[in-house]
Amino acid sequence: MMNMVWRDSGVPADSFYEARTECAEGPKSKFKIKAGKTLSVRRWQAAFNPEGQLDIASVLSRIQRGGVHPSIRGQVWEFLLGCFDPKSTFEEREELRQQRRVQYERWKDVCHELDSHVGSGIIVTAPLVTEDGQPIHDPLVLMEASPSQTPPHSEQVNSSAESTDVMMDKQVIEWKLTLHQIGLDVLRTDRGLVFYEKKENLSKLWDILAVYAWIDKDVGYCQGMSDLCSPLIILLEDEADAFWCFERLMRKLRGNFRCTASSVGVENQLQSLASITQILDPKLHQHIESLGGGDYLFAVRMFMVMFRRELSFGDSLYLWEMTWALEYHPDIFTLYEEPEFLEQNDGSKKKVKIRQFGKFERDNIRNGTKTSEAPLPITVFLVASVLKDKSAKILQEARGLDDVVRILNEISDLDAKKACSHAIKLHKKYLKMAKNS
Repeated sequence: MMNMVWRDSGVPADSFYEARTECAEGPKSKFKIKAGKTLSVRRWQAAFNPEGQLDIASVLSRIQRGGVHPSIRGQVWEFLLGCFDPKSTFEEREELRQQRRVQYERWKDVCHELDSHVGSGIIVTAPLVTEDGQPIHDPLVLMEASPSQTPPHSEQVNSSAESTDVMMDKQVIEWKLTLHQIGLDVLRTDRGLVFYEKKENLSKLWDILAVYAWIDKDVGYCQGMSDLCSPLIILLEDEADAFWCFERLMRKLRGNFRCTASSVGVENQLQSLASITQILDPKLHQHIESLGGGDYLFAVRMFMVMFRRELSFGDSLYLWEMTWALEYHPDIFTLYEEPEFLEQNDGSKKKVKIRQFGKFERDNIRNGTKTSEAPLPITVFLVASVLKDKSAKILQEARGLDDVVRILNEISDLDAKKACSHAIKLHKKYLKMAKNS
């Protein structure tokens, strides 16, 4: 059946992800998987040499033309997100995969000791402790914490006992207080997909987010992370593999979720968006400022969940892999595994063939972006392209920030492929104008 579908010249991206019939509303898929353009199983397998080293340049080129075939998407994403080094062998990757699976299970065991719901198949949806760490004994609360699977009385007692016996410090309390929020978000995430009709899949998503919230204490859990993690659960069957893919994705995005009392985590990207719009569309920027929207907070959602709300499920996955391929850095694995590598290998871009970089990253190199600041991520230009596309409507109809939000929320004709192409053009124009200014 898969081969028959693959020979079709244009298969909608969403056709590979079964949706519930009662949840047909929402953005429709515009991206089509096409033979000869999309990275196929055959081309993917042919990109490895006998030892298992990957010709990443040929893979990036194909992805940038037509995305990744859904049947190999999980495998490809592990490389795009820096889980594995293209220069590694089959044997080296398998050894690393097993090490990571063991490490994940260790972290999960630690979390289970702190709260027995982790790994139990139960999804917490109500607070189990107060803000000062006192266990909540209310039976109604305990029942709400375990919807559709009320634990036996002995399990409730054990859960209460663990809360009193273990001396909880501030970090443990903060983590426990996030567990029910994770549960509430998990039950709302991608509910239109048949995949999440199975409770074990929901539990897997909750466990991964709970473990991540524990190991990344600076960020913990924030709303939106479930939208980022959900596709990885679907694409990677092994829970530990999905966790490590999510951990790598968060390396890219965690700055967006770091908030303080005085600033929003995504503030730097919002400021960059304002600067880009001011240069590329000064009339629009001036109008937005006149409405009191100079902080561009109305664009937060697009940054936080990477267009999950504006695109269909399949199209959003295509957009993600396109952006990762476009800004791919061949040293991404080493940079994550050995952070000191960047300092020790200053100028390493010159030592690597330019084809091994994504197109967006190549443009940065060729235009000599030698400032001390890191290059702007492609997502900033994607959001800028959406604003540019809606510029006339915003200028004509927006009489307040609510109107700007309404216009952006009404995006139903967004084409992921065209958005990426437009973002690349805006990036080149921006680099040229910035260089000449």
